[in-house]
Amino acid sequence: MQQGGNAGRQTGRRTVLKAAGASLAVAGLGATATACGGGSASSDGTVTLRYSWWGAEDRAERINKTIALFEKKHPKIKIKTDFQPYPDFWKKFNTQASGGNPPDVFQNAIGFLRKYDAKNVLLDLNEQVKAGNLSMEGFRAGLEKFGEVDGKLLGVPVGSNSLALVIDRPVYTRAGVKPEQGWTWDDFDEAMTRIRDRTGRAGDSGMYGVMYLYDLYLRQNGKAFFTEEGLGFTEVDLTRWWTKAEKGVRTGLFADPKKVAQIKPKSALSAELAGSEFTWDNFTVRYTSEGKSEYGLAPVPTTDGRKTGQYLGSLMLSASKRTQHPKEVAQFIDFMVHEPEVAEIMGYDRGVPTTQAQFDAYRPTDPVNKAIAAYEESLVESGVLEPITPHPNGADICEAAFLRIAEELGLGKRSVADAVKQFFTESKTALAG
Repeated sequence: MQQGGNAGRQTGRRTVLKAAGASLAVAGLGATATACGGGSASSDGTVTLRYSWWGAEDRAERINKTIALFEKKHPKIKIKTDFQPYPDFWKKFNTQASGGNPPDVFQNAIGFLRKYDAKNVLLDLNEQVKAGNLSMEGFRAGLEKFGEVDGKLLGVPVGSNSLALVIDRPVYTRAGVKPEQGWTWDDFDEAMTRIRDRTGRAGDSGMYGVMYLYDLYLRQNGKAFFTEEGLGFTEVDLTRWWTKAEKGVRTGLFADPKKVAQIKPKSALSAELAGSEFTWDNFTVRYTSEGKSEYGLAPVPTTDGRKTGQYLGSLMLSASKRTQHPKEVAQFIDFMVHEPEVAEIMGYDRGVPTTQAQFDAYRPTDPVNKAIAAYEESLVESGVLEPITPHPNGADICEAAFLRIAEELGLGKRSVADAVKQFFTESKTALAG
């Protein structure tokens, strides 16, 4: 998942995931590395850690403020920073890791945990928890388990998000559609028809390449996109999903993919090509800044009126197995996920804060972020949240392939049968590696 608390744009995320998948596919890492680890220490005992993340300038400004706060409270630990856009980050990280010199601490996502654990890159932070340098207490909604793989603690969540349906409120009102918790896919299909017929707009931006939505649909039906070993669905399953998506475009229920491509990087929702769009809840800020309407968060449709298949996703902080300063790295991560002042600085840039202390410290006053917080609280209170299955090694390549092939299908460059065959062929290769 990219999932991602990334506050970047969904269309941008689609583009960069495609690029990331391509770069990662061609740049393999060795199973072990021989060079020295990161970090340094001076004669007076001051330790310097390298910290890397992906994101834009706004995120960098916020993170640099949190680092200044950390260094003030830990004068013997200095942080050297580095950030790039998403695809460039992983390209550089791959090069550093293959040379045995990855950053001491870095932003991570669930799709990369098994990948880099298999390549002997990630530090198991359990020892630092036992030593008292890192606390895994006080996390919301079971998020402390999110970075665990095979008993190892490979990542610590810094921000949570969950999939939602972002709607154009006036459009839904004109169509007489009021989504409520527990509505079904039949209700959703009816809503798409009413929006098309009563407002002259497509009901949704399209469901071709939203991998995480398909994952929820599969989970509603007792399956999942990924298992710990590979894919958790069949070619028949995907054929049904993409056939429905193609029919939705043909009948005007979903936005024309060609028009969606033309208005990028603007979204189909904010460009008024569609009345709604499935995305991560914390991306709602994007539509408010891009569009002219009023936007809101609606529940994910269900198969049986109860089970949504949802989970809280998260960006994480991980550490290099080759760091020379595991204690200081753990102290830095601990500060970033527990210190209330960090939440006040970061806001919801990386998603809703994962620890209760930080969640309580930052209470947004603007309508959009208040809605995001309320949405996540409603998920917890309604009891729909479930654990996520750790993604297998190669999951990032599969996600990029799903996105790219789905776009080709939407643009008429592939038939459903050809798209399904191509996805399974590429995924088989990625997961075998």
